[in-house]
Order: sequence, then structure tokens, then C-alpha cells
Amino acid sequence: MDWQFTDDRPIWQQIIEQLTLKILKGEYPPGERLPGVRELAAQAGVNPNTMQRAMAQLEADGLAVGSRTAGRTVTRDAAVIEAAAKARAKAAVAGCLRILEELGYSREKALEFLKEELEHE
Repeated sequence: MDWQFTDDRPIWQQIIEQLTLKILKGEYPPGERLPGVRELAAQAGVNPNTMQRAMAQLEADGLAVGSRTAGRTVTRDAAVIEAAAKARAKAAVAGCLRILEELGYSREKALEFLKEELEHE
């Protein structure tokens, strides 16, 4: 896994985002065992406690399921994965709208931009 971190946010939050994206994209499919905390921490070059915090949040978000004997696996609940994907997509759209509004564009104009972009694909 190619880990990329920036200095603008806590690393554990960036880890959550990167692992979530991999789950949503199917790189870690439903039911698949996730690598262990120490293995992921070594790959990412972070403290195991930092990785543990991120993994615990994935469990709290419902994307991972923990088991004492089997470690953590990706949830098999497709509705949870779909809800997380939808939330991420809505956040991306909201961010785009916020930027366009900061530039002085109306939501109607933003919709025009989106339609134009879709037509050029």
C-alpha cells in the first residue's frame, strides 16, 4: 500500500481515509481479513498505537469487524459500505460547491459546469 501523509491533519485521520477508500473501491472486499495493526504500521511507517487508533475508528464506523481470534475483517454489510461511499461522494460534491460559491458562482452555474464536464467525457 502506498501511504501518503500531509502535515495539515492528524496521521490517524489520514490513515482512516486511505483505508476507507480502499474498502469502498473494493481493494479490500467485504469479508476479507485486513492486515494486522503492526503490519500496517510498519508499511505506513507509523507508530502501532496510531494505526490501532485508526483501525478502532474503522470498527466504530462499521467498516471493519474485529474478532479476537481472526483479527479484523471488512464488514460483509453492503449497506454500510454503500452508505459510506454515498457520504464520501456527497462530501466531495459539497466541497466542490463550496469552492464554486467562494468564486462567486451560483448553484445553477455549478450544475451547468457539471453537465458540461459530463458531456466532454
